[in-house]
Amino acid sequence: MLSAVRAAQAEELFREHEVSLIISDITMEDGDGLAFCRSIRRFSDVHLIFLTALDQEVDIVNGYDAGADDYITKPFSLMVLISKVNALMRRIGQDQDDRGQTLFSRDIRAQCREMRVYKGEEELILSKKEMQLLLYFLEYPKQIISKEQILEAVWDTDGQFVDEGIGIEKSEYQNIFKRFYRGKRPEVEVQEGAGVGLYLVRKIFEEQGGNVCAVPAHGRGTVIRMMLPKKYAAGRV
Repeated sequence: MLSAVRAAQAEELFREHEVSLIISDITMEDGDGLAFCRSIRRFSDVHLIFLTALDQEVDIVNGYDAGADDYITKPFSLMVLISKVNALMRRIGQDQDDRGQTLFSRDIRAQCREMRVYKGEEELILSKKEMQLLLYFLEYPKQIISKEQILEAVWDTDGQFVDEGIGIEKSEYQNIFKRFYRGKRPEVEVQEGAGVGLYLVRKIFEEQGGNVCAVPAHGRGTVIRMMLPKKYAAGRV
């Protein structure tokens, strides 16, 4: 076990030792934990938990956006912390067992050990969450997966997620299915990463004769509606 009180010291220790899990505060003597997390994420996917007194919704969102795997606010239950650490350690062990696998779906090939994904011979540049989401879909082919299952497996929300956002502007609905979508930017076609999840889902559904579209849901943001032909209804493919 290693400990540090400053972000620079923590990053130095991380580079010098093999670390499986980081538990970090956001408030540090020489900076903030968000910047430390972003710095770590530039070269590592190590599991990271924020343990902090900052309990506002915006703080929690910023923590996950910075790259945290979990966010625990003070005061906290020691038993809950231990349970979350144990869950992450089990996931680490499972990831190590599974990294030798290569997963396929038509011309999509995901090499788990190297954390790389290809469409044909072209490598796709994905964020960490996009990679986790794609691997989750590839591990459970031909299954109906609920939003709650995805949130729990990929974002580790324990079913506590509530979407009350205003959603995406209707004029942007068609754009969110572009492979490199990042929002209303003139250079959208050359951006890499964001949006590839919906792009792949739509392609898969269209190949089966179905469709995926975005519709507004009052008070719940934007809903992605997925439809398959009736022939799939009985078997729930």
